[in-house]
Amino acid sequence: MTDILELAFSSFVVIMPAFIANSAPVLARGRHPMDFGKSMGDGRRVLGDGKTFEGFLAGLSLGTLAGAFFGYPLHSFLLALGALSGDLIGAFVKRRVGIERGQPAPLLDQLDFVAGALLFLYPVYQVTIEQVIFIAAVTPPIHLATNYIAYRLGLKKYPW
Repeated sequence: MTDILELAFSSFVVIMPAFIANSAPVLARGRHPMDFGKSMGDGRRVLGDGKTFEGFLAGLSLGTLAGAFFGYPLHSFLLALGALSGDLIGAFVKRRVGIERGQPAPLLDQLDFVAGALLFLYPVYQVTIEQVIFIAAVTPPIHLATNYIAYRLGLKKYPW
């Protein structure tokens, strides 16, 4: 039992800056879309109105601060930047396959930011395979629960 608790704690400490970075943009209520309102050749927006400069900066700042609290400013910066970059890639993919902003894409919505975070972290710190499995397993329900809470608080238009 102790091993599982240690795995859970170490995994949450590692991924927490990414979770915070991914959650913070909704608080910024950004008005300046990162794609400048541009569309691709397919007629769909590059990213959509939900990906804003204000949200990106809020996520990067809060995610970095969260990890710095534990004494790892470089790790937390990389995790936050990776999480936000992964989320942007997820939004880009969703637009290309015709999924509109706010519509769910199961697992892509929950794991794009985790993949980006761990990829950006990799050059300076490698998580164990057990941590990756744990993080991948707990992220979807945590993501869905926090989105529902944000929806109930009026911060999000949709509960997913």
